[in-house]
Amino acid sequence: MYLLECNNGAYYAGITNNLEARFAAHMSGKGARYTRANPPVKIMASKSYPDRSAASVAEAQLKNLPRHKKLQFFEGNLVRTLESNHE
Repeated sequence: MYLLECNNGAYYAGITNNLEARFAAHMSGKGARYTRANPPVKIMASKSYPDRSAASVAEAQLKNLPRHKKLQFFEGNLVRTLESNHE
């Protein structure tokens, strides 16, 4: 899973098994529709997951967070808090 900062200042989150190739696709206008209109400026963070299913669950959790907590999600502290809420 990865988090990009776009040229309009917004964050864009996605999942991939090859971050470099996916970032290149976003930069060339062949990525997601959103990043075609708002090209990414930089990769803010990334985190590996054991499989696509786990990454999809994490992406959904990330997308439900307010902007100021999104980077914390990648630092691990917020991930543990979210996981403990689901036990």
